Amino acid sequence: MIEVTDLHKGFGGTKILKGISTTFEQGKTNLIIGTSGSGKTVFLKCLLGLYGPEEGSISYDGKKYNGLSDDEKRDLRQQMGMVFQGSALFDSMTVAENVRFPLEMFTRQSNSEMDDRVNEVLKRVNLEGADNKLPSQISGGMQKRVAIARAIVTNPKYLFCDEPNSGLDPKTAIVIDNLIKELTEEFNITTVINTHDMNSVMEIGEKIVFLKNGYLEWEADKTQIFKTDNEAVTDFVYSSNLFKKVREAQLKGL
Repeated sequence: MIEVTDLHKGFGGTKILKGISTTFEQGKTNLIIGTSGSGKTVFLKCLLGLYGPEEGSISYDGKKYNGLSDDEKRDLRQQMGMVFQGSALFDSMTVAENVRFPLEMFTRQSNSEMDDRVNEVLKRVNLEGADNKLPSQISGGMQKRVAIARAIVTNPKYLFCDEPNSGLDPKTAIVIDNLIKELTEEFNITTVINTHDMNSVMEIGEKIVFLKNGYLEWEADKTQIFKTDNEAVTDFVYSSNLFKKVREAQLKGL
């Protein structure tokens, strides 16, 4: 579990995050949503430890980040997996080499142990047979699965995903959503996803945090998002024509 308490963060005198308090539960897909400029990216980078809070705290399974020593912070970061928006694969490395990279950086496993682990996670994300291909030789959806495999290869306790469906067609996006949710439950990971994709919200949104202008405006699960009377949330949700039609159909059914 990740617990955020009264988090404030700004740059150059401009406040970006303004007193956010929330929790992200273990074994669940926790989504951060909001319009551009709402503070989603800064919030995610604070959770990753890339930005330190000016006020407030972030605790990981009861341990406050600010209270950790440098070695403890390093250990914590090694328990984090990250799926970047553009996959961020190394173009000159094969699929297997990309996935193997964190093991070489952060573990002392033998070559055979690393090979076994790489094969295990590639099999788990349905990429058997792609290990010797370069990123340029596989589809965008496959690249995203490589990024997920790389993120989970070290058995992280915390998984962070920044717009994991960016650039993907709707069908492939659903596959990626379901894969992230399955892995979260299978390995009991605390997963936090930064997204603007309402389809992801409705597919896997077990906990949804909605930010507006740096404030936590609303939080609940996907079953509540069509029921809320929070105007900022409804404006965000129904900016999509698809969800406008869903809302109209729901209202007619009442």
